[in-house]
Amino acid sequence: MRNKIKQLLKKEGGFTLIELLAVIAILGFIVAISIPLVGNLITNAKSDTDAQQEALVIDAAQMYEIENTIPAAGVTTDTLEKAGFLESDIEDTLTVTKSTVDGKTTYEVN
Repeated sequence: MRNKIKQLLKKEGGFTLIELLAVIAILGFIVAISIPLVGNLITNAKSDTDAQQEALVIDAAQMYEIENTIPAAGVTTDTLEKAGFLESDIEDTLTVTKSTVDGKTTYEVN
């Protein structure tokens, strides 16, 4: 029994160079795949944010129109902010124009 314990204690465990290189290669492969995926995720998040921001500006313009009329040139985000229909989180100055065709009203952000 003692001899078996001594043999187990003397036995040095570790990884071979081949095993370590295999692990490093696998990790490199995983990183090479994940970097473009993260880049695409950031790009998609930016475009989704822009689309949601435009929808928010259109909603604010629709609420603005309840109390005021939107001129032919449109209403800007600055005007919507001053009227209290929009917070000042919008980075760019956008203009919302309104058009009516066959009784259907559409709003467009420029």
